[in-house]
Amino acid sequence: MSHAQNERHPFLDDLTTDAKLTSSVLRGSVIGRDQIRLAVNAVGTFYASQTPTFLQTVGSRLFLEYEAVLTNGEKLSAVVVVDHDPDGSVPQVSVRMSPLGSVLSLAAHLRGALSGQLPEGLFL
Repeated sequence: MSHAQNERHPFLDDLTTDAKLTSSVLRGSVIGRDQIRLAVNAVGTFYASQTPTFLQTVGSRLFLEYEAVLTNGEKLSAVVVVDHDPDGSVPQVSVRMSPLGSVLSLAAHLRGALSGQLPEGLFL
């Protein structure tokens, strides 16, 4: 998710130190604020464009949907579910993407960008 310099990100600004990120482009969870920021920022570099299509808070969860075009021209749809603790902090984020071809393409780019920075077992 890209965002303007002065705007708050929908979840990166409020991650707990031990937050967990699960995603369709990873085999396992990314744990920790800094590692999640690294992964999310890397994914953003592979987006040529990103258009939010839905944003709604239900109870302690934020639901965000967006459409993206990857730098290779492939289209991607995503649903982000952000769990908030009572104090507003974010302990968990789930990102589900489709279609599979775009997911696999993004996963390969992510492996190339973050190999050696995140555990190898996380990558597809």
